[in-house]
Amino acid sequence: MSIKAFCLGVAIAATAGHMAQADEAAPETFDYEDIFNLEYATGARITPDGKAVVYERRSMDIMSDSTRTNIWRVALDGSGHRPVLSGKASYRMPRFSPSGDRMAYVSAVEGKSQIYVRWTEGGDTARVTDLQYGPGSLAWSPDGKTIAFTMFVPTSAKPLFSLPKKPEGANWAGPAKVVDRVTYRADGAGYLPRGFTHVFTVPADGGTPRQITSGEFNHGGPISWTADGTGLILSANRNADWQLNPVNSEVYRVDVETGAYTALTDRDGPDGNPEISPDGKRIAYLGYADQKLSNQISVLSVMDVDGTGKKDLTPELDRSVSDFQWAPDGKGLYYSYDNDGKTHVAYVSLSGSGRILTDKLGGTTLGRPYSSGDFRVSKDGNLVFTLSRPDRPADLAVVNRIGKVTAITDLNSDVLGHKKMASVEEVRLNSSVDNRALQFWLVKPADFDASKQYPLILEIHGGPHTAYGPHFSSEIQMYAAKGYMVVYGNPRGSTSYGNDFANTIHHNYPSNDYDDLMDAVDTVIARGNVNTDELYVTGGSGGGVLTAWIIGKTDRFRAAVVAKPVINWISFVLTADFSPFFTKYWFPDMPWNAVEHYWKRSPLSLVGNVKTPTMLLTGEVDYRTPMSETEQYYQALKLQGVDSVMVRIPASGHGIASKPSNLVQKIGNIVAWFKGHAPEAGKDGEGAESDRDDN
Repeated sequence: MSIKAFCLGVAIAATAGHMAQADEAAPETFDYEDIFNLEYATGARITPDGKAVVYERRSMDIMSDSTRTNIWRVALDGSGHRPVLSGKASYRMPRFSPSGDRMAYVSAVEGKSQIYVRWTEGGDTARVTDLQYGPGSLAWSPDGKTIAFTMFVPTSAKPLFSLPKKPEGANWAGPAKVVDRVTYRADGAGYLPRGFTHVFTVPADGGTPRQITSGEFNHGGPISWTADGTGLILSANRNADWQLNPVNSEVYRVDVETGAYTALTDRDGPDGNPEISPDGKRIAYLGYADQKLSNQISVLSVMDVDGTGKKDLTPELDRSVSDFQWAPDGKGLYYSYDNDGKTHVAYVSLSGSGRILTDKLGGTTLGRPYSSGDFRVSKDGNLVFTLSRPDRPADLAVVNRIGKVTAITDLNSDVLGHKKMASVEEVRLNSSVDNRALQFWLVKPADFDASKQYPLILEIHGGPHTAYGPHFSSEIQMYAAKGYMVVYGNPRGSTSYGNDFANTIHHNYPSNDYDDLMDAVDTVIARGNVNTDELYVTGGSGGGVLTAWIIGKTDRFRAAVVAKPVINWISFVLTADFSPFFTKYWFPDMPWNAVEHYWKRSPLSLVGNVKTPTMLLTGEVDYRTPMSETEQYYQALKLQGVDSVMVRIPASGHGIASKPSNLVQKIGNIVAWFKGHAPEAGKDGEGAESDRDDN
């Protein structure tokens, strides 16, 4: 059908029209306005008595179009659920003092983000800092007298040229902006201010912060104090070539009094996330020896506090450890990792023995069904974690010593409890290329009727080294609520299946992941209930790459939505925010030395084959897969007369779901494009009008 005959629907307009009908009953299935009412739990911290947790309760603020974070408390048996710090402002990062008498946190309740301390008895609160930039990585000293934190410190540079003095009252454009850094902008942050992140300490009763780290290097991430309070354990890349070799970090001990550094690790590769054991004798950390592969396995290791006695605790685990916590008795560690699309929490002793506690961690990504989640362990061994379910964002749950899982919060029943949600079932298959085992999931509408046929959407994850799983997803649930079956999953290159599976696409992407995705579609079709005349495909980031690659190789899909894609690898690596990483780990050489390699992997090389009606959809301030990639593909499609449209999401970077209205716009426009290209489209006048420029 012609683009002129298609009225691009915008979800907000559809929502407004729906809400205006006051006498209409609330929809029985998931709908656009529900996204603004979702909540999830994260960032739990065990209370000093070990009987409860405080956690970050995150909700959508429909008026400010953002996520609001408040701090709530709930007992491990689920009782006493109540706010600790709640209101229009956000309150985050709760951290208890060693004695448990106080809780530090960060809030911008008085304007800029500051550190506050709240006494657990009585609730008295003191503002500790008066900072110009937001603090992070709070860490109490062992004696409870001091708080360490990280903060950005601006620097200035002498301009290359200074304008002559302007006449009084003149209105000039202003001085030129001179860029001389390798990484000068970052997705989500925009053009980066000049400066570095450093570690500070401040008296817990309030006072003047003192900068501890120094030099033209960044010192972010978690901080641990040594047992005697004289040193800080942290990770940083302090190499002279850190801008061009961004992953080569080490664990350091920094003397609090003198600022002197002692390197505790020395391998080529990232060593980070250090945490001191409860007795102060050992340090646990994550890292690997860099082999310049696009996917590399992070190992959980320990060493003595002076850097000697290094030992890998997970050398045989062919999965990356993503998070960990010392057991309260210091005899082992709890850690998380992804396996077969699910996130596990396991325990390993210092001798290397271990066990799995749960595979139900997740639920903290609202847009697409990525693996996610966090956990904490109480003194008596109860594991508190974010519970993943396909029909709900994360609640907090507890796993006791015998493995029983009990949810202790219920944050979304008021929104979703009366809704009919889509079902999610696992689909196992083998690749037609090499018989490699593959895992996907099939989503069916809540009112699925086995006697009927349904349109099918293939939804593809980004990364490419990430993993989908049977987790909550606003996007997937909405597609099902609008009458589609959805297949999504993990083609080769995905994580959670081992290093070999992930690195099948090393210097070879896109590749046979295309065949894996087509095999998944064919497998679902063979099960029945799919209308083969109504196949659609979409994906974002790496999924946008693969969507564009797919429509360059086949015409089997009625319509496609290519979201925030890479279209031309040469232009991408020279305009994306982390060029030093992409050129070194994703490709065998610089683009000017390997033009043919870059080009034959670029979806733009196949654009001459495309006949599929295609929507391009990208955030206007996306610096990870810049808008210029989308614009290239849009112009190429238009030049050859392909039915196409470009949707630019306002005030959005790569993470479109960070603003609820943008997430709604993304889903609504995708649904409208697919509905507009259904076999019967245009006969019933479906579609809502949106802002468009067809000229």
